[in-house]
Amino acid sequence: MRKIFLSVVIPAYNEEYNLRTGVLDSVYDYLIKQKYTWEILFVDDGSTDNTAKLALDFAKSHKQSLAKSEYGKNFLVLSEPHRGKAGTVIAGVLAAKGEIVLFTDTDQATPIDQIAKVLPKFESGYDVVIGSRHGREGAPLIRKIMAWGFSFLRLLVLRLPYKDTQCGFKAFSKNAAKEIFKRLEIFDSKNKNVGASVTAGFDLEILYVARKLGYKIAEVSVDWHHKEGTKVDPIKDSIEGLRGLIMVRINALQGKYRRS
Repeated sequence: MRKIFLSVVIPAYNEEYNLRTGVLDSVYDYLIKQKYTWEILFVDDGSTDNTAKLALDFAKSHKQSLAKSEYGKNFLVLSEPHRGKAGTVIAGVLAAKGEIVLFTDTDQATPIDQIAKVLPKFESGYDVVIGSRHGREGAPLIRKIMAWGFSFLRLLVLRLPYKDTQCGFKAFSKNAAKEIFKRLEIFDSKNKNVGASVTAGFDLEILYVARKLGYKIAEVSVDWHHKEGTKVDPIKDSIEGLRGLIMVRINALQGKYRRS
């Protein structure tokens, strides 16, 4: 059996609306045209609506066409207990079999076709490639202000030199993914949350650990469009992001992220 080249991890919590608008069709229709092997891991974060059922129905309805595909290898629906985005992404990444592992938001604010901008970076020797949303078209002013303030703090406290650490479009080589995600201290597979949670500090810990381990990181500009119904709560997520930032710094000072 041919190795899987790309694993696409899609974390989801109460995404019934987006699923009914055809986001999975857009992901599937793009991938089915590509000349590399791929799999989709849709990871349900203990949703309380019909998210899991709709995803399973989609997988079943596309099973036959997937079986006939030379490149598409699987569409898996993983049902996880509710832990927030961090725990859900981790579960998907650790279950992925691809040589490249991408996680992307269900609403496809950054569309799947942006992977075409990401893959060449791996050919150039990078281990981690992150999307950067320049301009943030359509985003409310409060979100732009929040992003600017967070950018200043992460540079001051963690020395992360990236324009956008929070974009939900990040890819990793297989080896980097396994090494980074198993070393996360704050956001791990044991997280528990009530209600929607984007775990704002999660991306910071990923990137801090990646740099600490010496992985080569590239940042590429990607298309991004504000989506109605986003799970982002400007106040709550700003507080959570600040908390995560401080905790990452404390862990770093305690030497918890060093390569063993």
